[in-house]
Amino acid sequence: MEEENQKQPKEAGKFIKIKKFTFIMGIFLVIFLTAGITTIALTFGDEKVAPYAEFEKLYSTYDKIKDDYYEEVDEEKLVDGAINGMIKSLDDPYSAYMDKKEASSFHESISSSFEGIGAEIQEQDGQIMVVSPIKGSPAEKAGVKPNDIILSVDGKSVEGLSSSEAVLKIRGEKGTKVELSISRAGESEPIELTIKRDTIPIETVYAEMLDDGVAKIQVTSFSEHTVQELKTALEEMSKKDMKGLVLDLRGNPGGLLDQAIEMASLFIPNGKVVLQVEDRSGKKDVYKSENDGELKIPVVVLIDDGSASASEIVAAAVSESADIPLIGVKSFGKGTVQTAEDFEDGSNFKYTAAKWLTPEGNWIHKKGIKPDINVKLPDYASLPYISPDKELKASDSSSEVKAAEEMLKEAGHDPGKIDGFFDEATTNAVIAFQKEQKIKETGTIKDDTTVKLMQVIREKILKNDTQVKKAVEVLKKEIK
Repeated sequence: MEEENQKQPKEAGKFIKIKKFTFIMGIFLVIFLTAGITTIALTFGDEKVAPYAEFEKLYSTYDKIKDDYYEEVDEEKLVDGAINGMIKSLDDPYSAYMDKKEASSFHESISSSFEGIGAEIQEQDGQIMVVSPIKGSPAEKAGVKPNDIILSVDGKSVEGLSSSEAVLKIRGEKGTKVELSISRAGESEPIELTIKRDTIPIETVYAEMLDDGVAKIQVTSFSEHTVQELKTALEEMSKKDMKGLVLDLRGNPGGLLDQAIEMASLFIPNGKVVLQVEDRSGKKDVYKSENDGELKIPVVVLIDDGSASASEIVAAAVSESADIPLIGVKSFGKGTVQTAEDFEDGSNFKYTAAKWLTPEGNWIHKKGIKPDINVKLPDYASLPYISPDKELKASDSSSEVKAAEEMLKEAGHDPGKIDGFFDEATTNAVIAFQKEQKIKETGTIKDDTTVKLMQVIREKILKNDTQVKKAVEVLKKEIK
């Protein structure tokens, strides 16, 4: 999942000076997290002076439990519980407390890479929801989708856990496996996934030249060096005679605020508004582009339901301040700004400090951004993952069989009626597929057959990316 910087920067690019903390725009209490760091001390001792009368009840409860509970109690655990309770009472999925162990995982994630499955998650209404898998990660390859609800990890329910607690259960050493049970809209039964953890590099920009001078640059998150990576990619594409640009923010769950502002400014004329940040009193700080000159080529931006937070800042900014068209489907809808602080004992908490508004003053929180041109991916792009470890054979009946039948059909092999029942027609289609792919012709779906079948579908999705095709079509009309 995207991350942020473990070092506290002296300033956030050329737009926001940071003295006490770093604003973070990601949804990063997750398999991969982000934050700026400061220190705050909270002490429970024998001599206590409550700064507020309300704290007397807290101290009294603490003393009573410590002195009279029927078993010895862990005083540190009591303090952690008190802080965690306060933050949970905010009912804000983007505010969370991390004990020392969770905070250690937090800081380990803020590096050039980490080990896990590579999926951004957040706690929402007592459930753990996937915001987006990271490009090329085990989670993405396994078919994890935005808005999936993780029901259990290795057979144990994660309901009621914070996102940081869920992170500790999901992350692990490279090569180890984790079993997830996932609920997905439109699926009547939970999807069971076995995912092998791997090293997840924090590379955020991917560039390629398409046809007719159109370049596509995908930005997967906003970390410390993302803007510089983008500038480098733009230079490389310019050398290849780039005439138009598709900026792909699909599946981008966010990251550092300063990077979002600086990136948006690359496409917005100098002096125009990028965003507004509003605090609890209603005071607004307005951030404007300090760009010497926006790109002189036509640009379109791709968004989807996995585009959140910082990526929504960029999308809204270029749309409202540079008239750059947005293509895809409605974005996630996160319009708040977080900051994080460390306690002296190594624990940490993150809380929402403000909300952000688009250049025109719109708050997209829980609403998302509607694209100018609505384009969905083909239906087969949403087919669920099938575990290679599970054998599907004649007479089986399940949602996995139905998914396999749909994949076989898209791969050019007719499985007969797509009803989730593995009949003779399904067996014949499997054998034909195995023969075509030079795989042992068993008539069953497992191991190499499953992997190859899903690979063929992924390749078809990339080849028939309807959103990219529409973006190229729009650009060609503008390219001179």
